[in-house]
Amino acid sequence: MHPAPSVILFSTMSGAGFGLLAFLGLGLPVVTGGLAFGYFALAYLLAVGGLIASTFHLGHPERAMKAFKQWRSSWLSREGICAVAALVVMAIYGAGLVFFGTRIGLLGTIGAILSFGTVFTTSMIYTQIKTVPRWNNTTTPAMFLSICIAGGALLAGEVKFAVPLLILAAAAQIGHWLFGDRALAESGTTLATATGLGARGEVRAFEPPHTGTNYLLNEFVYVIGRKHALKLRIIALILMIAVPLALVLLGQSFIFIALAAISHLVGVFTARWLFFAQAEHVVGLYYGKR
Repeated sequence: MHPAPSVILFSTMSGAGFGLLAFLGLGLPVVTGGLAFGYFALAYLLAVGGLIASTFHLGHPERAMKAFKQWRSSWLSREGICAVAALVVMAIYGAGLVFFGTRIGLLGTIGAILSFGTVFTTSMIYTQIKTVPRWNNTTTPAMFLSICIAGGALLAGEVKFAVPLLILAAAAQIGHWLFGDRALAESGTTLATATGLGARGEVRAFEPPHTGTNYLLNEFVYVIGRKHALKLRIIALILMIAVPLALVLLGQSFIFIALAAISHLVGVFTARWLFFAQAEHVVGLYYGKR
């Protein structure tokens, strides 16, 4: 699928932001006053900045509020409700830490659950799409959540948690790639099943549906070469996992953790670009692109 920059920024920034909010809600690190304000400012900058970035991909951003009404059937609506709830709860919790030096544990725990819930609902927006077999499996929420938690630990400066969580995130990302590479073939979806003509023998397109481009081709039939995808996967893992691990193991000062966090976010951005670029929508079968 077409890798829209706004959605890539959204999933990268909001995942890290809500991950940091979750750790703050669990009391990690223990901060109050001005230091707490700094952590919460960073978390909200990432989380809210990501949510704002996502609206640029909407055809009619002014209608975004209508999405909240469809919570019974829409993961997008559930994501919006979870995000707003998490931000409101964590704002109240953060105010207690910043202005009164008081941690309301129950409120922080609820905020942490809502923060993780926001990332989970985001992942389910993609997981539910049956026409994209690469996404339509449990590796998608596992990958989103593991990277969110690892990024949150890193931004919180909790190195003792960040190291094993980064390794777990690497395993989840690699698992998502390996499973996804064979998902379309194993789904059994072909031009024959799509047209219902399989019983008549081998089915192939006589000629393209039309000579020019269209919306479907622009949005759902993006193709990236395998050799380029492999290079980008390696770059993503190095920046997202290897460099942060090396930096935090070398030292746990502010500069090392800051550089590790920046490298991690750039790596996640690269991985998320691939997440969309390699998503084979089955409509591509009609255009001979799969």
